Amino acid sequence: MAKVDGLLGLMKANPKADWRPKDVRKVARKHNLTIRQRGTSHAVLTNGVGGHLTISMHKPIKPFYIRQLVKLIEGAR
Repeated sequence: MAKVDGLLGLMKANPKADWRPKDVRKVARKHNLTIRQRGTSHAVLTNGVGGHLTISMHKPIKPFYIRQLVKLIEGAR
């Protein structure tokens, strides 16, 4: 799990990198976010305190979505 822990730090440091949907899913699962994607190109990630984020899961993931994901995870801590 050390790789997944470092992945969030890498996303925070470089949101413009070539992030893939599988990277977003790994980080979301590690930080207890619920992922909902039912036959669409967008996924809704929710945390336990009422925050949510809709992400377009086309690769590469746009930097805006990566920044928002980091804010969602850090806001839940």
